Amino acid sequence: MNIKRIFGALLTVLGIVGLIYAAVLFANLSGGTHAIKEVIIYAVLGVIFFASGISLVRTVKDI
Repeated sequence: MNIKRIFGALLTVLGIVGLIYAAVLFANLSGGTHAIKEVIIYAVLGVIFFASGISLVRTVKDI
């Protein structure tokens, strides 16, 4: 197995965890600027990690 594929899978899992954590924070949102910024940061990082992980897994070819 290729190390790039493992890294891509790890990035994908981290992205999913970040998105789930952002969803949990959003569900428990009580207001305030700090809480909204936190949800946005985790959601954006989750999307970036998820997209880069999926892209890395799809573009790496097995030999």
